[in-house]
Amino acid sequence: CPCKPLICLSVCVGIVWFGFTTDPISLDDCCKDGKERGQESQDCTSLPLISESTTCRIAQEQCCTAVLEDNICTSGINMAKDQGSCDALLSSSTCETKTAKTCCECCLLGRAAQERGLSCDLTLAVWYQCGLVSRACCVDRSPNKLPPSQGDAQNTEDQCKAAGCSQSCFNGSCACLEGYKLKVDGKTCEDMNECLLGSHQCRGGERCINTLGSYRCQRVISCGTGYELTDNNKCKDIDECETGTHNCAAELQCQNTAGSFRCRPRVQCGMGFIQDALGSCIDINECLSVTGPCPSGHMCFNTVGSYTCQRHSVSCGRGYHLNADGSRCVDIDECAGPDNSCDGHGCINLVGSYRCECRVGFIFNSISRSCEDINECRNYPGRLCAHKCENILGSYKCSCTTGFKLAADGRNCDDLNECESSPCSQECANVYGSYQCYCRRGYQLSDVDGVTCEDIDECALPTGGHICSYRCHNTPGSFHCTCPTTGYTLATNGRSCQDIDECVTGTHSCSESESCFNIQGGNKCLNFDCPANYRRSGDTRPRVDRADIIRCVKSCQPNDISCVLNPILSISHTAISLPTFREFNKPEEIVFLKSPTPSHLPHMDTPEIVYDILEGNVQNSFDIIKRLDHGMIVGVVRQVKPLVGPVSTVLKLAMNYVTNGVVSHRNIINVHIYVSEFWF
Repeated sequence: CPCKPLICLSVCVGIVWFGFTTDPISLDDCCKDGKERGQESQDCTSLPLISESTTCRIAQEQCCTAVLEDNICTSGINMAKDQGSCDALLSSSTCETKTAKTCCECCLLGRAAQERGLSCDLTLAVWYQCGLVSRACCVDRSPNKLPPSQGDAQNTEDQCKAAGCSQSCFNGSCACLEGYKLKVDGKTCEDMNECLLGSHQCRGGERCINTLGSYRCQRVISCGTGYELTDNNKCKDIDECETGTHNCAAELQCQNTAGSFRCRPRVQCGMGFIQDALGSCIDINECLSVTGPCPSGHMCFNTVGSYTCQRHSVSCGRGYHLNADGSRCVDIDECAGPDNSCDGHGCINLVGSYRCECRVGFIFNSISRSCEDINECRNYPGRLCAHKCENILGSYKCSCTTGFKLAADGRNCDDLNECESSPCSQECANVYGSYQCYCRRGYQLSDVDGVTCEDIDECALPTGGHICSYRCHNTPGSFHCTCPTTGYTLATNGRSCQDIDECVTGTHSCSESESCFNIQGGNKCLNFDCPANYRRSGDTRPRVDRADIIRCVKSCQPNDISCVLNPILSISHTAISLPTFREFNKPEEIVFLKSPTPSHLPHMDTPEIVYDILEGNVQNSFDIIKRLDHGMIVGVVRQVKPLVGPVSTVLKLAMNYVTNGVVSHRNIINVHIYVSEFWF
């Protein structure tokens, strides 16, 4: 706010709304409360209101501000009087400092006028309040001057009577005694709080206590000589007799006392007597003890070795006690001493009673007559703290639930980004009030702690056996597939094993007289020679493909009757490569033998074609059935049982042409079957 001397604090109070209401509390009471709080240097803009009336609030604030202004101005005046300079106030630019500086400088003007023998009534065009301060400082030093003439004295006396000064008057202006300060009205004097203004002379280790018109210095309480500080911060007496740190002579006996020790003769006096250094027993006057042996309401009379108590006839009520001579009841000052009845709060002594001025956060209990803590959390539930409210002595403290942190205002809670502290082993996503860990591909979140990413063993999953054709190898965050060392190569998809056709790549070891036949995972070198009286039909190939048939047809020599009568017209060879079926649920059709229907065969009666397996049916794993398909008779060779490779066999099949129950002729088909040990 803009700062003007003395009135700055009033300006900073703010703009008030004059909504006047009727209130049973008088404005004097409101102003008195404001003055008392101003003496305690409270914030005048946020005083605890004693009434809902706007008028009362204004009176509180303005009277509080007036006291603060007086105190600040008085500190500046005292600096001018004590130091004769205002330089110490030049280093700060606060409103309070500027106000004190103005009063200090105005006081210096008055002192300069007095020293030069000028009138204390300034003729300078200064501010009105500056003129009052200057005149007060000028008058304060005027009594050392010569007394005025009889006419001037008469005028001054008249002016003083008109001024109505509360303490003293010089040259028609009001002045105050030492330890007091002149109020703004220029007439009334009030006590100056030297402890608050810092104008006391208390030394280090002493505490300043303000008194009416003065102050006193009190030493800070400590353990002192003869005591030691214990671990629980309490003072404990040192037993010098036990520790041997006394200096008693041999003829004297050490006796420990609180904070010290005494050297006593070994011959002790009876109760009610005290022994001097020479061993004489002297009567103790118990009535002169500080605490007094008699209860309240009694008088003490000393006797030899004892005392008697006699009850007073005067009985005092609550808040009063008998005076020293027991003649009348006087008020008990409950506020006297540092440990007053208000337990550290402000204490105001009343006649026969007292009142506590509780600090902020406390409320006065009129029944127990003590200041009790206000439980703000219980009185204002949900309005002070966003999450949790904890009551503490004289105030409260806000805290937040897990996942939040206390905001800068000390009341609200902001989301805590837990991911900044890297709680997750891989990836972290902050959510409101918490966080969520997640893992990269190939890892899964641990069920134990929820933050650690564990490798997924893809090979051990229920579908792991189908991930790779042959073998699966787990790696951190992934896996890789391998194929058998020979006969296969890994396909481009990285999972399947693809058979290497050695017959095509030329990596086989077959001779020129042998035919190369590719099987799954390898190759076979086949040599199909026709038996006697049979010749090979078709071209000879260096390799044999699946479904290729090499036929040897009968070729008899002239006059070879046995050859002619042999019913076997042809002998054929074919080769087939089969996997080891992982799942064998139904018969697998592997070879199809097709033949025209008998109606298509010229010059023949209608024979019946009968298929039969003659040799090589390992474990009866194969059968042959007949079916008609588009005018063709088809003999279908099926695998009806699972075979686990590697297995090789030659399945010798017969296609019999039966007429009237007699085989007229037949064709032999040798199926060379190679079952791989792998399913791929």
